[in-house]
Amino acid sequence: MSIDRRKFLKGAAVTAAASTVFSPHSFAQTGNVRWRCATSWPKSLDTIYGGAVSVSERISAMTDGKFTIRPYEAGELVPGLQVLDAVQQGTVECGHSAGYYYVGKNPTLGFATSIPFGLNANEHNAWLYSGGGLELLRGVYDDFGIINFPAGNTGAQMGGWFKKEVKTAADLKGLKMRIPGLGGQVMAKLGVNVQVIPGGEIYLALDRGAIDAAEWVGPYDDEKLGLQKAAKFYYYPGWWEPGPALDLMVGKKAYAALPKAYKEILASACAEANIQMMADYDAKNQAALLRLQKGGTQLRRYSSDILKAANKAMQELHAENAGKNASYKKVYTPWEVYRRNVHAWHQINEKPMLDFNP
Repeated sequence: MSIDRRKFLKGAAVTAAASTVFSPHSFAQTGNVRWRCATSWPKSLDTIYGGAVSVSERISAMTDGKFTIRPYEAGELVPGLQVLDAVQQGTVECGHSAGYYYVGKNPTLGFATSIPFGLNANEHNAWLYSGGGLELLRGVYDDFGIINFPAGNTGAQMGGWFKKEVKTAADLKGLKMRIPGLGGQVMAKLGVNVQVIPGGEIYLALDRGAIDAAEWVGPYDDEKLGLQKAAKFYYYPGWWEPGPALDLMVGKKAYAALPKAYKEILASACAEANIQMMADYDAKNQAALLRLQKGGTQLRRYSSDILKAANKAMQELHAENAGKNASYKKVYTPWEVYRRNVHAWHQINEKPMLDFNP
């Protein structure tokens, strides 16, 4: 993604860097910094992989090439679902991934990405930046020797591809489905045989029948993966990911070694990537969905029976996790208060506008 495309963001996303004026020779006396960034994404998915590229390009531009980060696609350095481990172990200085891939290590990491029936992208960003969420999540990541920076959001996702229709919660039982995070744990409660597969491997698994259903992101990325060729029923809404965020996970030792100016620039570049990715998806998904429908994809809305069963299972999961995990309870308790309050506000302000269709 080019730098010119982001000119409109200068007033909003680079606030931290703007507090200091850098001349062309600002970094003449600063040593070069070269980082490697493992990602969970194939390069072919230009928008989600583009989050790491965006961070890299902006940092290089703002430091006159003195601080560079080279992104690597999933599997190039480490498998796509082992990015956090690579950063924690110091194999790479940073990684671009989703916190909910690692809920097996701590279920609280699900809050870094998205919670089923939780916050949309705008609400999530408000919670992170103005509602104390980022501070809470950094306390969780700190246990892994990592400091996280929100660096991307896909916006509300779709509800996945199915080879056959699912009309009731009973229809889900026994299905093999690719779905990670807490959403996967909810599906498991509903009798689904949950699989966690990297994005680049989903199509083959679905096409060859190793799985019966799969979710990834939305029309633009799903089309690129060719999922419409392996299953024809495309469900919505993606109740498990109403506003999934991605993180730049930075090793705390590597971060501590950065000059102060580079730390500020890193934060600004990530904030810009956070805004840009959601804008890209909103712009691209609409056209991609039309193409999919013209190609034979059949849209289906999850029934109230499935949604109610999933929500009930999620509430049970919250209670279970909060009862046995102190960090989960510490994050969930204020998050739930925030969720209720912001949803009440949007019922008054945002929802009526969306419901009105002249």
